[in-house]
Amino acid sequence: MNDTSASNPLLDDGDLVRYDAVLPSHVEPAIDAALAEAEETIARLQADPDANSWSSFVEPFEASTERLGHAWSAVSHLSAVVDTPELRAAYNACLPRVTEFWTGLSQNQALFDRYRAIEAAPGFVGLTASRRRVVDNALRDFRLGGAELPAAEKAR
Repeated sequence: MNDTSASNPLLDDGDLVRYDAVLPSHVEPAIDAALAEAEETIARLQADPDANSWSSFVEPFEASTERLGHAWSAVSHLSAVVDTPELRAAYNACLPRVTEFWTGLSQNQALFDRYRAIEAAPGFVGLTASRRRVVDNALRDFRLGGAELPAAEKAR
């Protein structure tokens, strides 16, 4: 965790957001840091041919996107209940980047292929029911996000 993360309540590792400590000035640095962390992890996982199991792929992938989801969820909630001009500006500044990240992720063929390989692997049946469900849900989300569409249709 860097200095920005240590002092930014949107990047706290706890389950509960300290909403009373969140300032509009925390939003962009938190989202930038969470996006960078997620993108770095995803790039590393895509480049690693050995990242093909629950522990080597799913856990780090889910952890990297969870931090972004947690921070963005808090920002979205605050935007809905404490709409100030400063918070609205910070939210609107981050919204396109967050939307682009999640949309790109949902259509990422390489990640979709990794999840399909995990599902097809002999060890899949040995995973707990909850872990199999995570993989099944990820595959469903990739399909619904358009991962199987031809490239021309993805853009649409």
